[in-house]
Amino acid sequence: MTQHRARQRFGQNFLTDAGVIEQIVRAIDPQPEDNMVEIGPGLSALTGPLLAHLKHLSAVEIDRDLAARLRLTFPGERLTVTEADALEVDFAQFGNDLRLVGNLPYNISTPLLFACMQVADYVRDQHFMLQKEVVERMVAGVDDSDYGRLSVMLQYRYRMEKLFDVPPTAFEPAPKVVSAVVRMIPLADDRVRAHDTVLFGALVQRAFAQRRKMLRRALGDWAALMPWDEVGVEPTARAEQVDVAGFIRMSDALSARGLPLAKGA
Repeated sequence: MTQHRARQRFGQNFLTDAGVIEQIVRAIDPQPEDNMVEIGPGLSALTGPLLAHLKHLSAVEIDRDLAARLRLTFPGERLTVTEADALEVDFAQFGNDLRLVGNLPYNISTPLLFACMQVADYVRDQHFMLQKEVVERMVAGVDDSDYGRLSVMLQYRYRMEKLFDVPPTAFEPAPKVVSAVVRMIPLADDRVRAHDTVLFGALVQRAFAQRRKMLRRALGDWAALMPWDEVGVEPTARAEQVDVAGFIRMSDALSARGLPLAKGA
């Protein structure tokens, strides 16, 4: 089989370190009957070790050459390959109780995380390898310099834990950044939700667009509609000082006042 050269347009960096691979598989803890989907299997560094524990694995691969290689390497009854851009895949097609895993291309990691959030009701857990600084933003808490829109939006939907770092030397070609593995578990159905999730997202985006400004300025004309005492947030606070629950209260207060999102967003 000919050697595959990493394609920059797909953000390909192939995991090669056997020790790191074992550490990732151990963290995932795959069981034979799991309904697992691997995003971007590449040269199958994780695919083979996962299949050693699973009866069947689904994979989403955008690179047609790698998709063909996967089909030649693994029998169809063990591995089902969907040749597609993960950003355009409806993961709900794979069924319920999904376990999503993958070394995500760093150039599309944030939009892919948001895409996965749309099918979180179908997901049991997610184990992803991402750029370390992205993972640190995902799990950051209030008053942390890494806390931002990504933190709030993902923590609204998941319980997350950074598991461990992965050095550039674990890949071929080696990326210029350190990577990290994160575990994401969707929050239960009884979680606190915003009345209007679109408004919630727009509020968080507006608040962090000018994160150094006080909220009474960063929110523009929405600030005049906000019952600050009622929501328990100081108008002089900055976005990085407000937790997820605070943003939910703020969003619900605006929703109760009939904020016309199309006009204000």
